[in-house]
Amino acid sequence: QVTEFSCGGFTVGIRSSHAISDGIGAGQFFQAIADIARGCTEPLVKPIWCRDAIPSPPKPQRGPPPPLPTFKFQDTILDISSDHINRKTGKFCSTFDVLTAKVWQSRTRAIQLEEHSTVRIGFAANARHLLYESLLKEEGYYGNCAYPMTITAPRRKVADGSLLEVISLIKDAKQSLPIRFSKWMMGDPQEDPFKEPIDYGFLSISDWSRVGFSEVDYGWGTPIHYCPVNNYSFFASCIFLRPPAPEQGLRLMARCVAKQELASFQEQLMEFATER
Repeated sequence: QVTEFSCGGFTVGIRSSHAISDGIGAGQFFQAIADIARGCTEPLVKPIWCRDAIPSPPKPQRGPPPPLPTFKFQDTILDISSDHINRKTGKFCSTFDVLTAKVWQSRTRAIQLEEHSTVRIGFAANARHLLYESLLKEEGYYGNCAYPMTITAPRRKVADGSLLEVISLIKDAKQSLPIRFSKWMMGDPQEDPFKEPIDYGFLSISDWSRVGFSEVDYGWGTPIHYCPVNNYSFFASCIFLRPPAPEQGLRLMARCVAKQELASFQEQLMEFATER
């Protein structure tokens, strides 16, 4: 849906489904449409179908869908500058590692869970690089090729440990992707990424800053701003975006805590974003 404003600006609203593509595939599709809108005869990155090149993962067991809880999450938006992010990362870890660890730790400290409970975090790990040499011979695949990575840890370890310890959990999980993805593709029943329950102890992280949405150009330049319309109420989420131009850095858009937990969550993130 395109909405044009009297000032000359416009917004483009797009609804998509993960049954069609993952975030990288969606970004490639949006950019392909923009290429044609600018007058190109074909997309600059030629799309390839190639669905038959990807092994079919084991099908989920038949049965009724699991019950989905309903939570009343509060919205939080916070911008973190590039300079501050660079001071926090260094050579040991990435921006994703640091911000994911801080959001997870801040939420775990803020929410009211039992002392000996476990908490989980989930994010989509791109698996294209695991298939390029043997199956995907070229760039341009725009379907799904992401592995749902889940990390489970004791609440105490995340809430009371150092930020570096939480970062290590995330880095270890990312390094295990090739093995876990291979086991899942071979049908290992122990490696089912969808078996983890969705409850208040679960947090979903999505990184939209690297999937190409901010580079879409219909002929008037790249977008000043982009964001999801996220009204999910059955799981906690935090999405990483690029802030409105010309600002540099990352914007956190979170819906992951209840009203009585919001102040604590925001205070921890603000302290992180402003400390020197």
